[in-house]
Amino acid sequence: MAALSHSSKGKTLLSRLKSFLAPERLKCSFVADEGRAHFSSDTGACSGSGQVEISKWRKIDSRNLGLTRSMISIPASVVLRNLRAAGFEAYLVGGCIRDLLLNKVPKDFDVITTASLKQVKKKFQRAIIVGKRFPICRVIIKGCLVEVSSFETIAVKSKSKQVDISEMPKGCNPRDFARWKNCMSRDFTVNSLFFDPAVNVIFDYTNAMADLRSLKLSTVIPAQRSFKEDEARILRGLRLAARLNLSFSKETEVALYSLSSLVANLSTSRIGLEMNNMLSYGAAEPSLLLLKRFNLLEILLPFHAAYISEQVDNQLGIRSLMLMKLFFNLDQLITCDRPCNESLWVAISAFNMALFSNPQHAVVVLTFASLLYSRTWEESVNFARERALDTRIYVPEILDASNYLSDNEIADRVSQFSEQVKNAVNILTNKDCLFHAMTRFPGFFSCSGVVFVSQKMGQYVKNIFNILTRDVETIKAKERSGGIDYHLLKDGNVCENRFVLGKIILRTLLYRSTAERGSVKAEEDDKMQVTNPPQKSVIKEIPQHADKNVNEKRILKDNNHVKPNKVHENASALSSLFK
Repeated sequence: MAALSHSSKGKTLLSRLKSFLAPERLKCSFVADEGRAHFSSDTGACSGSGQVEISKWRKIDSRNLGLTRSMISIPASVVLRNLRAAGFEAYLVGGCIRDLLLNKVPKDFDVITTASLKQVKKKFQRAIIVGKRFPICRVIIKGCLVEVSSFETIAVKSKSKQVDISEMPKGCNPRDFARWKNCMSRDFTVNSLFFDPAVNVIFDYTNAMADLRSLKLSTVIPAQRSFKEDEARILRGLRLAARLNLSFSKETEVALYSLSSLVANLSTSRIGLEMNNMLSYGAAEPSLLLLKRFNLLEILLPFHAAYISEQVDNQLGIRSLMLMKLFFNLDQLITCDRPCNESLWVAISAFNMALFSNPQHAVVVLTFASLLYSRTWEESVNFARERALDTRIYVPEILDASNYLSDNEIADRVSQFSEQVKNAVNILTNKDCLFHAMTRFPGFFSCSGVVFVSQKMGQYVKNIFNILTRDVETIKAKERSGGIDYHLLKDGNVCENRFVLGKIILRTLLYRSTAERGSVKAEEDDKMQVTNPPQKSVIKEIPQHADKNVNEKRILKDNNHVKPNKVHENASALSSLFK
């Protein structure tokens, strides 16, 4: 078995999916089951008359796609095993199957079962039923959360039309029909797959595998109806497209443009949840680009939208803006299984807003970032003077790279700027502050007034900068044993947030672009490496598997080949971090 290079992983998997899902191959039976249906490559699950077309349903041997039960998390496996032992059916469902097929690390593993939620709760010691509109049972196994839903659960306030069991076509397997009905209530086809690891079968009732093959995002039901039923699907669609680099089907794209304003009808808590999912899991920069593209940024983050519009009008490329570079560098440090807390991306936003409104000299911002990066005043100001001329100048945020300020002047400006950053947090938490800040953009007339960051979170973010608001010359370096502690980062630890924010700002100011660095990887430039970095999966080719219906290469994920980087960081020489 030869391990393929990291750069070829995605192409290899995609080519496998394309080969496996070729039209001529879809016209065969993949798994023997009751009724042994003939599977068609056509799209859709219902005919024009509204009748269910079971010929569109597919059952696929997961092993032919490299998906095995060993890839499932231990807590999810425990839940599945216990429910089956009690006589219930239990499946993995939704995004975890999609992610495993695309060689991504799942954010979580969701389970659906024929047991009622009360029966699920009785089977586990640590379990609680939550939710009114869409109730689920949250099960804690070995400190990890597994969300379990039930086929019996009916969304009490759902606007969607329920399919009556009496409509089941003649000859249709009742189990298939129950799974299909559940699929019809889901948002996107790629989220509608079922996986039964006990028999290694993937159930596809919505042509999801074909959409995965083409990396396309399509709604399960007509897009206009889907987004009107649940406005949050608009944000989830953008998040999926950003994280997985998916394109939109034509129907979905048209609906996104025409219905994007419906997002304003969501509660602020729901908006906050969806936005945090977009910005905290390694796809913040592409998410912001999609929010801008579909006119959602001006609703959700109007200051950011006005800032981008003004800069783009000044002939600056959107990806070259400091805001986008900051979020790009955030994405380089976090992944779906190593996320950050909401407080970090709020702090990044506040930092950029303050710097945009109050431009600073490079030496001031470098000192500010170095202090966040857990260094002493002397180390930070010396590093800033040494690297000021190397700073990437962003307009209008960075004034120039001049180095004529005295140490006292730098200290005063760092403290003043820290207060300005704390004030900028209010733009994200207070509607009046937002409207006042928007007067900075007289040509930008649209401001929804939507504020979804809580006052409590805002105060938490301000605590990150408190250390810099006074007596910065007395700041002592915090001893660190290594790089980023992702457990602390996820929990929103103030010191860890401060450290990572400093790291992101320094990268943004001092790193050359990928194009400027040629083929040299960013990791090879980075002397501020993290310990235990997110592991990368390696695709291994397996000799072709003989089967009378399918003759495919398998892929297996091998997460054991990556060893944690152990980097000794010189506490007395910040300059060595960027050489």
